[in-house]
Amino acid sequence: MNEISQLNTMPFEGDDESDTVIFANAYLILPNRVERGRVTVERGLITEIAEGDAVPTAPGATVIDCAGDYLMPGMIELHTDNAEKHLMPRPGTAWPPLAAAIAHDMQIIAAGITTVYDSVAVGAFDEGDMRLKTLQAICDAVVEGAQNNLFKADHKIHLRCEIAFAGIENLLPPLVAGDLVGLLSVMDHTPGQRQFVDESKYRLYYQGKHGFTDAEMEAYIVERKKDQIRNSARNRAFVVDLAHQYGHALASHDDATEAHVDEAVRDRMTIAEFPTTVDAARASHEKGLAVLMGAPNLVRGGSHSGNVAAIELARLGLLDIVSSDYFPAAMIHSAFLLAEQAESMDLPAAVATVTRNPAKAVGLTDRGEIAVGMKGDLLRVHDARHHPLLRGVWRDGHRVS
Repeated sequence: MNEISQLNTMPFEGDDESDTVIFANAYLILPNRVERGRVTVERGLITEIAEGDAVPTAPGATVIDCAGDYLMPGMIELHTDNAEKHLMPRPGTAWPPLAAAIAHDMQIIAAGITTVYDSVAVGAFDEGDMRLKTLQAICDAVVEGAQNNLFKADHKIHLRCEIAFAGIENLLPPLVAGDLVGLLSVMDHTPGQRQFVDESKYRLYYQGKHGFTDAEMEAYIVERKKDQIRNSARNRAFVVDLAHQYGHALASHDDATEAHVDEAVRDRMTIAEFPTTVDAARASHEKGLAVLMGAPNLVRGGSHSGNVAAIELARLGLLDIVSSDYFPAAMIHSAFLLAEQAESMDLPAAVATVTRNPAKAVGLTDRGEIAVGMKGDLLRVHDARHHPLLRGVWRDGHRVS
């Protein structure tokens, strides 16, 4: 038996694989309240929710005394670059794709994320970008890992489409038809707009990344603006049409103005990823798009790009979904921070930003809350000095971390 097969068949220590698991003596984070009680999971689904702190005796079942810890749904991640980080652990260095995907999965599940949309970049500004060379390989690795039960989390694929990229019409079609694809986002990282309305931030980021001289940086910016004029409008229509053809959810990325939001509404998008201004977030929220912001923005107290702070949107009632973005452990931390810092959110509402709300935005109806009939994807969380500590992760009623 090879090492990967051993990984697949090796049970988690202490898990007897019982078909019935009872989580007792927990504070249950339910959709609209927190209640002391217990949850029963049978054959992967929640079958009973009961009040009280009693720890029952149940022959044939696995009974877990949560000792007053919180029990919440497994988290659902819609936008993380973490798989690409494992594929390219250093600039110019490619890791074997399946090994990278498995390492990514281990980090995701350890963070309490039980469903993850692995975000992969379709298109890049530089022809030599490693992401272009490894795009198909990482998608294939995610599918292989899922089909062979090598992952502990439930993996799906999010195609992040850079519409200023000239080759997207050739690159996207074989990907969008692939197994596990469930979400596409429309991105345009042209300097001077959306994420980089402040062009000086763009210069700082890319000059540091590439080591450009001032003259090289100026030429780079001029070329990127030409790319947008040549490609963006045509490619946006192409991406949107393909997404609707295959029935995938659509997200608009880095909207800065109400006009951007109107484009997203016209294109029947459901998610506004990382709006950069209050005006764009408010327009998105009012027009029915779920507003998604990054957990690192919340934990750090602001945007690294100088855009709107996520906590500001939360306090205005404009934040619907939180994504770990580039740091998986930030996701659960951000949910508990929201409950402390956003006056408009209690703990159930804050937890919904990482569970029920992302599930709803991409059409997942079988997970995201503790309710009878839902998947037994659950987290045991200890609140230690207002910092949540994961004490266990279960997927379909089986312990995976």
